Amino acid sequence: MSPHKSTSNLLQTCKYITLTILITTLIGCGFSYITPGRGADLSAFGLTNELRESLTDTSIQRALDKKPLATFPVTLAIVRVQDSGYYSYNVRSHGQGKYSVVTQRDLETDEDFAALRALPQVKSVVGINRLLLPSNLTSDKELRAAAAAVHADMMLIYTVDTTFKTEETLEPLGFVTLGLFPNQTARVNSTTSAILIDTRNGYTYAAAQASAKHDALTNAWSNKSTVDRSRRKTERESFEKLLQNFIQTWPNLVQAYSVAAK
Repeated sequence: MSPHKSTSNLLQTCKYITLTILITTLIGCGFSYITPGRGADLSAFGLTNELRESLTDTSIQRALDKKPLATFPVTLAIVRVQDSGYYSYNVRSHGQGKYSVVTQRDLETDEDFAALRALPQVKSVVGINRLLLPSNLTSDKELRAAAAAVHADMMLIYTVDTTFKTEETLEPLGFVTLGLFPNQTARVNSTTSAILIDTRNGYTYAAAQASAKHDALTNAWSNKSTVDRSRRKTERESFEKLLQNFIQTWPNLVQAYSVAAK
């Protein structure tokens, strides 16, 4: 065997040995991972509670200082809010200012309210009547005052944000058929966002959101009605997803805040 070939074999063997050691080390690490230690106590470096509070914005500190005041079982108020001046083919909102309130049932069904009433530690579920609301709505205080009037301990406040547009498809065919052929696609996207707050002081218990989307073929003659049907279908789907998430999360909230109240 030539010296050159012997040297090459030796280098190849070293590579295999190195690779074997590396693989063994990685496998070993995979089965013997040690969780890192906790962070250092920054108060040792001058970050005291007093300094932390002084560096926190006043409005943020007020929110952090709020404590849950509701005790179980609770009466739950359901409120839908939208942008000021909101209206659709089916409903018109009440109030103006920072937001408005949809007091008519549009997305909700009797089954939805029944499902909420069946939750553990829920005494009843109520809506907010427009007669309890002022015309000028600037903060959560107006809603909390209305909820207090119907003796609700908590409020589930939600809003639906929907965007939609139409896009031309098969334009030449639509022209030939005088618009009778569905030559447009209506694209609808809806996101329902919600927060659960304490009626007494606005403490936030939880926040969640859910989305849905829907595409539908339409044509120039029935565009508005078709898009609106797609909007309602998509918003309902988004709301259903949010409601299911809330129902599944509720027992955990009851457990957490029942323990905290003791």
